[in-house]
This record gives sequence, structure tokens and C-alpha cells, in this order.
Amino acid sequence: MATTTVHEASTGTRPARRSPDRSGRGGYWFYLIPGAVLFLGVIVVPFFMNLYFSMTRWAGIGDPQWIGLDNYVRLLSDATFWMSFRNSIAMIVAMVVVPTLIGLLLAAVLFDFLGKRFDGRVASILRATYYLPQILPVAVAGILWGWILNPQTGALNVTLRQLGLEQLALNWLGDTSTALPTVMMVMIWVQIGYPVVIFMAALQRVDPELYEAAELDGAGWFRRFRAITIPQIKPETFVVTLTCTIAALKVFGPIFVLTRGGPENSTNVPSYFAYQNFFARSQVGYGAAIATVLTVIVIIVSIAFIRFQMASERKESR
Repeated sequence: MATTTVHEASTGTRPARRSPDRSGRGGYWFYLIPGAVLFLGVIVVPFFMNLYFSMTRWAGIGDPQWIGLDNYVRLLSDATFWMSFRNSIAMIVAMVVVPTLIGLLLAAVLFDFLGKRFDGRVASILRATYYLPQILPVAVAGILWGWILNPQTGALNVTLRQLGLEQLALNWLGDTSTALPTVMMVMIWVQIGYPVVIFMAALQRVDPELYEAAELDGAGWFRRFRAITIPQIKPETFVVTLTCTIAALKVFGPIFVLTRGGPENSTNVPSYFAYQNFFARSQVGYGAAIATVLTVIVIIVSIAFIRFQMASERKESR
């Protein structure tokens, strides 16, 4: 520093500044290559292959026969296709609406009451209990519920008969009038732990002083919940709603294990309907068309959710 100062004073000039070393700038792109390759190999290439096959008639062997948009025209008049999407709406109710509402209430109760009045481990144990169905393999959960709902030897019907409620002992998964509501109840049981965990984590970042100030002003629990809790955890609510909606639209495993889309397609959903055409009926082109329509719907729903969230955030920031 002293040498530089003397030099500047004697010559009256400053030495030229060294330009920053830019050789390392942009090197982080190298770390994106594995993810980009996987994205191309797992998402992009299969999607466009599926799009191509959706415009062909192909049984899975031999050469595909190009038929253009015939498979999509056929979808418009396929009653099973439309029924499967109506069943998807029921899955959204069972996997998004009901679990989100109940999960938010349970998370608030665990956080505000049990977590504060008892040892925090009680709330943690209950949270883990609610989340347990999420980590169970689909096959295990399906077999478990198959045993419970068996019309002859299932625990549910046996219990009803022992209580003298023989008329309520139904063929839960084998009757067209009860199969879909029963599957919906199972999906609520499976899904409810996810929003509970997310919302409990969200509640921990809410400033406790907001609740204390509201309580001093005489606000009751429900009013504090409505005016403070819900607005503060809105980002997590968007995440839960979006991810659960996508899961509901593409649900496959529980349908495959419990009902195989029956009886009489009353529990069929687009993903399982595509599977049926891909493998059971060897109509690969038609199954690809169903999968393509489902993919487009998932993309549209995701974009709509994200745009709505961004608009909501901009509105709040004004």
C-alpha cells in the first residue's frame, strides 16, 4: 500500500486496474448438465415420443401406422374417457379439498393447543401418525384396505354385523354406488398427513407477537386463525393445493390395487384408463393420446396455479 502511494505521488498517475478474472464466470452451467440430460431423457424425449405414438395405430409390435388426429377424435366420443375425468374431479375433492381443510384445522389444533398445553413431543407423535399413510407403499396400503373392506370377512363388515347393523354391511368396492365414495375415503386417509406436516412447519414461522397482540385486543381463537394464520401461511397453502391437485389428476397406484377401475369403470381415472389401453388392450396409440391429454391438463393447471399465486403476491405487495 505504501509503495503504491509513493508511486502514484511521484508519477502523478494511477496504475491500470486489473480486470477481474472472468474465467470462472459461467462455470456453474457445468453443474446443470446432469439435470438437463436427465430432464431431456426422462421428460422431453418420452413426451414427444408419446405425442408421436398418439397419432398412430400401434399394438406395441411391428411398425406404427400414422392416423393423424383420429385417436383424439375418438376420445371425444368415448364415454369411459369422460367418466374417467369426472372421477378425477372426485379424486381432487378427496385428495385436495378435504385433506387441505382438515389438515389445516388439525395442524392448528396440534400447534396451538397440544403443542402449548402439553409436551411438544405429543404433537410430534400425532403429526408422525397422520403422516404414516404417506410413507406406506401403495401395495401395502391397498392390501390393508382390501382386507378391511372385504364384503365377507373384512373387519368393517364383521364389526357392523356384530353390532347388529347387517343392513350397513355392503360390498364397498364391488358395487357401483359405493366403490367411488369408498376409494375417496381411502384417499383422504392416505393424503391427510401431507398438509398436516406442511402446515405445522408453516405455523412455526408465524410471528407469535401477532397472536399476542390480537389476543390482547380480545380476538378469539377462530378470529385469530382466520385473520392471522390463514393469510400468513398462504404460500404453503398454494404449494399443498398445487402438488395435491397434480397427484389427484395422475393418481394410479391406489386405483390399480383396490379396484382396477371397476366395477363398470365407476372408479376409472385417466392414468389407469391409459394403462388399460397401453397394456391390457394393446392399443398403444390410443393410450398415448389419453396420456397426452392428461399431461396437457396437468401443465395447464400448474401454470394457472402459479400465475394465480404470483398475482396474489403482487396484490399483497402493493
